[in-house]
Order: sequence, then C-alpha cells, then structure tokens
Amino acid sequence: MRVRTMPACSASLLCLLLLLLWGLLGGLVLSICPAVCICSRGHRVVDCSSRGLTKLPPGLQHNIRFLNLSFNSLQDLDSQLSHYIHLRTLDLSYNRLESLPPSLPRSLWDIRAAGNHLRSLDKNDTAYHWNLKVLDLSDNELERVVFINNTLPSLQTLNLSHNRFWTVPTNMPHNLDSIDLSHNFLTQILPGSLDRLPRLAQFYLHANRFSWLSEAIFDKLTGLQVMTLGDNPWACEEEENITRLLRWAQQTRATILGCPCYTRPICGQTHVATPGREWHSALFTEPPLWVDSRGEGHDGQSPARTAEVTSSYQAKSALFETGIFQGTGGVSDSSDHMMFVWTPSTSLDNLSTRTSTTARPRSSTKKPKVANSRNKGSAALLQTQTVILTVFVLFSTF
Repeated sequence: MRVRTMPACSASLLCLLLLLLWGLLGGLVLSICPAVCICSRGHRVVDCSSRGLTKLPPGLQHNIRFLNLSFNSLQDLDSQLSHYIHLRTLDLSYNRLESLPPSLPRSLWDIRAAGNHLRSLDKNDTAYHWNLKVLDLSDNELERVVFINNTLPSLQTLNLSHNRFWTVPTNMPHNLDSIDLSHNFLTQILPGSLDRLPRLAQFYLHANRFSWLSEAIFDKLTGLQVMTLGDNPWACEEEENITRLLRWAQQTRATILGCPCYTRPICGQTHVATPGREWHSALFTEPPLWVDSRGEGHDGQSPARTAEVTSSYQAKSALFETGIFQGTGGVSDSSDHMMFVWTPSTSLDNLSTRTSTTARPRSSTKKPKVANSRNKGSAALLQTQTVILTVFVLFSTF
C-alpha cells in the first residue's frame, strides 16, 4: 500500500512545485520594464518618450496605468493598445499618426495626441469613452470632428487649438469645462452650437478669422468665466453688427481677454483675473510645440529647440497627471493657480501665465533610474533560477 501511494504523493508535490514556478515566472514576465522605457510605481507608470520608436515596445505589463509614447515616430498602432484595460493616461503626442488608434481602452481618463497629422475625428473614435476627462488634439490638421449626442459624458477639457477648423464644432459634449479653439480659421459659430454647454467656464477663441458674430450667440453659456477674443479681424466699421458684440462683452459677468476692436485689453464686469482661481486651461493659450515649423516637419527641429519644447510640454502635462493615482474623480486636484497677465501688446500670442509655487506638481520629482528597474529584474531572475534548481533536485529525488 505504501509503495502504491508514493507515486501519487510525488506527482502531487511536483505539480505544486511546478505551479509555484509558473507563478514566479509569470510574475517576472509581467514586471519586466521595456529596455527603452523608464518605469515606476510597480511598472504601472511607463515613460517611453523620445526614444525614436516606430512600434509599440514589447514587454509592457497588462495593468499599466500611465503610458507616455510622445516624441517618437509612431505611424500606426492598429489595436495594439486595446488590451491594456487599466490604462488611465495615454500620451501619443508628436508622432506621425494620421488617425487615432482604434479600440482604445475604455478605461482612459486622458488622451493626448497633439502634434500629429490627424485630419478628422470620427464618431467611432470617441463613442464609448465614458470615463474620458481630457482630450488634447491640438496642433494637428483637423478640419472636422464628429461627436454623437450624449457621448463623452465625463469630458471636461477639449483642446482643438492650432488646427484647420472653419466652423465651431457642433454636438460638443455637454459637461465640458474648457474648450480651446484658438489658432484656427474660424469665421462663424452656427446658431445653437453653444446652447447645450451650461458648464463651460473657459472658452478660447483668439487668433481666428472672426469678423462678427450672431447676436446672443453666447447667451446660453451661463457658467462662462473667461473667454479670449483677441487677434481676430473684427469688422469694426460695421457698427450695427459689432455694437451688439461689444455691448455683450462689456456687460457679461465673464472676463473677456482681448475685447473686439481693441477697445480695451480686458472687458466684462470682472475686468481682471482673480488671483487664487485655478485657470489650468490658460496654458492652452500659448502656442503649442512645433507650431512655427509645420512646413519643416517634426524632424526639422534643432536639438536645442527639441529640448526646449520637450521640457515645456512635460511641464504643461504635469497639471493633468496630479490626482490620477489618488483615486479621485477629478482631473487634477493640485493647488497650482493660474493668473492671466495681459501684456502691452493686444495680440493674444503674448498672453502669458504665472504659476504659483504653493504646490509642486507630482512630475517634478525625479524619475527613477533605468538601472533600478533592471536591478529588480536581475534579482527576480536570480530568485527564479534558485527555484528551478530546487525543483530539479526534488524531481531527481523522487
């Protein structure tokens, strides 16, 4: 009887050891950081920016939450990102994409695809992103975007600046807090386009081609706090049309930066920006990266220019990174305060911001060294080798 039970016990013990080995090997595979990237927070925050990548790096673990692929040469990602179902922030800015990758994870809170070659945004690109809070498509070649009614219910910030729009998009998500359409070719706002945006607080329309606007076009924007209208070719000689707009600009409770016809730099009943308020979207009033070199392409930048715009972009992106890993519902809970400062020039290109130093963005902390990730991988590999040797010895014994 004892001789018959020994093989069963041996097989059970061997199966147990093999399961343990499989678990260790599986954990090792999942915890590997791609060699070209920098990983932190248990390899869930992955920075693969400025690596000259032409495809998605291998070795990304399945539960990453932050993925930075900006400043590379990515052209087509197909559906490679669809299975990262825990991803919160995806940065694809300054690549060579002509469309957003299909089937992006529905878990995303923040999508940044500035500085690519996007020409349109189809309804299917955003149809199922119920959790999305920030969408940055600035500095592309967009001429139209299609939003479906009642989609993107959580979207708060939409950046479409430095594109090729002629008309303000319609059916924009209803819970938006900030819209940036500056530096386009806008000439008109269709009636009703802004009627379902009661929470809109910041609206950037400077540096377009408006000459006049329909009466009462902004009347439904009951939550408006700041609007930029400077650097537009207003038809000031057409008094009948422009007088209505000037009257609204003077009487509105919002702060209007760049009053039409250069009547004054700031108008509206508040007249000045109030220090202490959070104007995060004021950063969008600055020209985006590469904007002066669209004809040259991204590769035409000098190393000094690349370093300058990269550091600037990373500083701007830091505002949206805070709070993502705190489990809060907001986009950013930092206490950084933005205050508009009007420069002597009437052009909105010179609109600047000052940032208080009462709090430091999370991204200002030092990035973990690549060596740390590799050392951890080496230690795990040594541990796995030890387990393999132990299994082999036990198997030989049986």
